[in-house]
Amino acid sequence: MHGLNPPQREAVLHTDGPLLVLAGAGSGKTRVIVEKIAHLITARIMPAKRIAAITFTNKSAKEMRERVAKRIKGDAADGLTVCTFHALGLRFLQIEHEKAGLRRGFSVFDSDDSNAQIKDLMPAGSKPDVIDAARGLISRAKNAGLSPDEAMREARSPREVEAATVYDLYQRRLTTFNAVDFDDLIRLPVQLLEASEDTRLAWRERIGYLLVDECQDTNDAQYRLLKAIAGPKGLFTCVGDDDQSIYAWRGANPDNLLQLGKDYPTLRIVKLEQNYRCSNRVLRAANALIANNPHEHPKTLWSDQADGERIRIWECRDATHEAEKVAAEIQFIATAKRAPWSDFCILFRGNFQSRALEKSLQLLRVPYHLSGGTAFLERGEVKDALSWLRLIANPDDDAAFLRAVQAPKREVGATTLSKLAELAHGAHMPMSRAAESVGALKQLTPRAANALDGFMQIVRKLRADAARLSPAELVRELAERSGLLRAIREQCKDQAMFERRKQNIEELAEWFDGARNAGPGELAASLALLSHADKGDAGNQVRLMSLHASKGLEFRYVFIVGLEDGTLPHEASLDEGRLDEERRLMYVGITRAKEQLWLSYSKVAQKWGDTLRLKPSRFLDELPASELQRDGADPVADAERKQERAAAGLAAIRALLDE
Repeated sequence: MHGLNPPQREAVLHTDGPLLVLAGAGSGKTRVIVEKIAHLITARIMPAKRIAAITFTNKSAKEMRERVAKRIKGDAADGLTVCTFHALGLRFLQIEHEKAGLRRGFSVFDSDDSNAQIKDLMPAGSKPDVIDAARGLISRAKNAGLSPDEAMREARSPREVEAATVYDLYQRRLTTFNAVDFDDLIRLPVQLLEASEDTRLAWRERIGYLLVDECQDTNDAQYRLLKAIAGPKGLFTCVGDDDQSIYAWRGANPDNLLQLGKDYPTLRIVKLEQNYRCSNRVLRAANALIANNPHEHPKTLWSDQADGERIRIWECRDATHEAEKVAAEIQFIATAKRAPWSDFCILFRGNFQSRALEKSLQLLRVPYHLSGGTAFLERGEVKDALSWLRLIANPDDDAAFLRAVQAPKREVGATTLSKLAELAHGAHMPMSRAAESVGALKQLTPRAANALDGFMQIVRKLRADAARLSPAELVRELAERSGLLRAIREQCKDQAMFERRKQNIEELAEWFDGARNAGPGELAASLALLSHADKGDAGNQVRLMSLHASKGLEFRYVFIVGLEDGTLPHEASLDEGRLDEERRLMYVGITRAKEQLWLSYSKVAQKWGDTLRLKPSRFLDELPASELQRDGADPVADAERKQERAAAGLAAIRALLDE
């Protein structure tokens, strides 16, 4: 524990009861969790196999595992569980599948699989926004730990009644398909643990000590899972920060931090307030802003780093002018201070704000990476090809079968698939085997039976080819033989769009190049790793991202743009009087800056051909004036900056001419 400050040390050493660590931004919370795991193991308080550390992202879990491996040598950490909430739920259901009414080898539906089923179950002619609303209500019901019957009892409006009805039908269909969705990975374990004392005791024996990161982001079902496993002894450490709770829109409940004190009266609270990231000036601004929110346990972040430069406030004509200023400033600092591009980050409230920024960065030849775009593995044609590969490698994968048989569309509808699933369930076989059964096919309409037979003939041929083709060649072969490429060509309005989507499949094939001797089993393992791969490092590029996506990251230079009322705080929060979470979002953005921070807003915007006058964000008035440097407030300093940047611009032009 060398180098831990006193509160960090206190958090590590408290192991005999419930603990809440209120960890401010940049206060070293991950180190505390890693050191606590090491202390539990090396002091023989709890063996590694009975310790579980729960995070919210695979990336965080991977980082924590790597840090624990460096901290604990030898095999002392063998058996340690470090995973996400959903990975823990999946492990639970794989062990307890019979109690959950599932057969071994059940499928996990991704969002596309779930959305397709819910859309099919909605009343004919339902508009897309009605379908989206129903899907959101079903997800929220599951995140609250509600069964279909409970959701119906809780329904208060016609739309909620309709969603609860669809939820019941959807859940029945999942059971028929021997499948669960992402939300079920938490809901079903909670249901089983709360209903069965034997199951609770077994899992408390399996997990003796629980550590939960980002506890303020837990939803109701995740909190109940934590409580069911921890039991009355409460051998857990929850780490969180109520000031960084920014995910209420997806079900997170920051009041869970308060609920811990009610459920565990002996809860000890430790505050980590020393920040190791930001300049003191940035922290004073962040503290002043967040002080406007109500607090049960107020914190004041501090740092022993220098004050740093004052926070710059820019008033811009419009979003284009704002983007030009940001791009020019980044280019100037990168040149003048020889700073790598990866030191810079531009933050915004919504992804639509990135367009002007991208254009300005491109004009100045500044490399950038935009976070939050459609990930390669989430593109429709890539997911379709992956479903075929999964089915070729594993005939028992019902989720892959359900997607592949409809990619491209053939004479196999939802009614046929539901009937096939019932037949497969009754015969205790996967759907792809049932689709090859003469007895099962005879119970379907001739048209559907012929379509399924044709589909399985293609699958069988590709499965045979998998023994002689490399995985890359198999991707190209199935794209042709399955009809995927033909369907894409028919969907695309022009040749350019077709070539782009075809290139996505070619890129998938190239990912598998080199695995020439891989058989179906090895291919399935590669696919599993590929499907859960973390997003790659953005490299030496300026980062553009939403404020929501920035949590947990840090940069030397940070620009927050679009600080107007209606953007940040968001228009909906102004209408509904919900400013607390928007203020926390601004706080998260401010505390990403290690050294320098710029805040900017526009005076006007164009909308539907009209010019709208904009008001600066009210949050700017909550920042201490002594920490800010507004344009025009110091003419001498402004003139010096202008001259300095003009000289740098001239030098850049000369360098280009010399090249």
